[in-house]
Amino acid sequence: MRDIFFFDSMLTPKIITFVYWLMLFGTVISSISIMFTQYGGGLLYGLGVLIGGVIGTRIWCELLIVLFKIHENLNKIANKPE
Repeated sequence: MRDIFFFDSMLTPKIITFVYWLMLFGTVISSISIMFTQYGGGLLYGLGVLIGGVIGTRIWCELLIVLFKIHENLNKIANKPE
């Protein structure tokens, strides 16, 4: 608990994985609804949303994780004994 209250460890990277799966689920549901509803836009548009959404979600979450990995590596460098 001390690590969380004094910001010694990051909580957000653990949350990003959960958010990633939620976003993937939302992308799949929305693309299926686009494919099969009357005013959705059609099968090709739904497939485009599915592919673009999955790739965009992955890139967004990876960029967030990279920021936290940079933070971890900087902490290692800062705490390295000389």
